[in-house]
Amino acid sequence: MSVQQDRNLQKALKFIQEIGIEITEKKLDNSFLPGLDLGPNCIYIDYDKLLYPGDILHEAGHLAVTSSNMRNLIGTDKIDKNWPTAGEEMAAILWSFAACNYLELPLEFVFHPAGYKNDSDWLIANFSSETYIGLPFLEWIGLALGKERALKENKNAFPVMQKWIRD
Repeated sequence: MSVQQDRNLQKALKFIQEIGIEITEKKLDNSFLPGLDLGPNCIYIDYDKLLYPGDILHEAGHLAVTSSNMRNLIGTDKIDKNWPTAGEEMAAILWSFAACNYLELPLEFVFHPAGYKNDSDWLIANFSSETYIGLPFLEWIGLALGKERALKENKNAFPVMQKWIRD
């Protein structure tokens, strides 16, 4: 990992903890993403196996857009088998875009070429042109506002977040 990548990782980890998501270092044998797994309101990280540090922000996005009662079930056998829904997946992707902007990280930190089923460039292009797929979900759960509603309420529009974690 380069010095810049390490700085980006440290910035992301600090932010995630500041918004109330726990980070736990743990040896992971089998996980969906190399070196990462989720538990009840926490992210497990195996730094020896972590390939893409930006994936941590995406996983934090999953926790952030999930309701608090469901968030506490993640990683247990009580979590709904349909979690995350397609809407939650898109919201987590968009949330991680907002986090990159907020933290002033390069979008490629999260949207690396090996992720998002080879659609990283497409996502970056859409988000950079303010085509925010998933914004209605973020607005519905009270985390962000689209331009129209932000204007009516005299608040900042997305990618500025109204809050980072769902109630």
